[in-house]
Amino acid sequence: MKFNLRSALLALTLGCMTLVAGASEAPSDPLKVAFVYVGPVGDGGWSYQHDLGRLALEKALGSKVKTTYVESVAEGADAERVIRRLAAGGNKLIFTTSFGFMEPTLKVARQFPKVSFEHATGYKTAPNMSAYEVRFYEGAYLLGVLAGKMTKTNTLGFIGSHPIPEVIRNINAFTLGARSVNPKIQTKVIWVNTWYDPGKERQAAETLFAQGADVLSQNTDSPAAVQVAEEKGKYAFGWDSDMSRYGPKAHLTANTQDWSIYYIDMAKQVLAGTWKGGRITRTGLKEKAIVLTKLNPAIPADVAKLFEERKQAIATDKLVPFAGPLKDNTGVLKVPAGKQMSMDELVAFNWYVEGVASTVPK
Repeated sequence: MKFNLRSALLALTLGCMTLVAGASEAPSDPLKVAFVYVGPVGDGGWSYQHDLGRLALEKALGSKVKTTYVESVAEGADAERVIRRLAAGGNKLIFTTSFGFMEPTLKVARQFPKVSFEHATGYKTAPNMSAYEVRFYEGAYLLGVLAGKMTKTNTLGFIGSHPIPEVIRNINAFTLGARSVNPKIQTKVIWVNTWYDPGKERQAAETLFAQGADVLSQNTDSPAAVQVAEEKGKYAFGWDSDMSRYGPKAHLTANTQDWSIYYIDMAKQVLAGTWKGGRITRTGLKEKAIVLTKLNPAIPADVAKLFEERKQAIATDKLVPFAGPLKDNTGVLKVPAGKQMSMDELVAFNWYVEGVASTVPK
């Protein structure tokens, strides 16, 4: 009886030890990471490019992460509802990928202090909320260099989404790049007041071509401008993503972002317990966060060489797009020679540089 009891106790002890060891060796639950997109992932532009970053995150970290996304989320109350649902659903890292998501993200972040929030292109932060963006104006300047060399009418077109500093900054950089190689350039702007509406973008593109533009850029999400350019035998640039498949002859290059670098880094930090909020991260050509896609074969060799030289100059801080002297489009000196715009000034841009044939909407 004693022998049997001892045997039973020994077996029980060994069983418990096995269970404890098994628990310690069992893999931990994956980090749940959520993404909120303002457009559909099939937009061919902004949201599509962010989703490529999400997929790269999954590939890089494998079973350590589990990602999800919600697409076509309207900025405002709808965004707040979606973000709150994702936080309540156990996601510990949430990326909200549009400027208009800033206030909803901040509000939800205060309600979920143990969740890490990352907001794209904003300027507000919290102890558990950071912001991130790319210096996209660096790429916009380079598009302008190509446009200034490729135009025959000296008139360029730009389709603007919303008249916020981020977009005004890109219009200005595009114009400065163009005028740096062709001082006769004028840029005409049409605002569509939406990030993604192929119909409105197409109409804007057709109007700009009718007004004499022969090269178009944009700060919108669909490939409509490239498609219209292809139809009319004109030129255009992809924006956010490579749009060459929509207009092989028209597409000169695309100003795109590689979000995967940042997404993988932030997920690793959360997993390691080193992630911190309250910061703003800005990256650009130097950090390889901006990617200019393959140049159109129609671009002359000397222009392609100039383009590469300017790109390298920006990446090494030898060329600063918003360095003085800079005048606004009424002739007022805004940035004197020897000075350059500060980041605070860049994030509050509300005026057009010389060469933009338009007025900033109020």
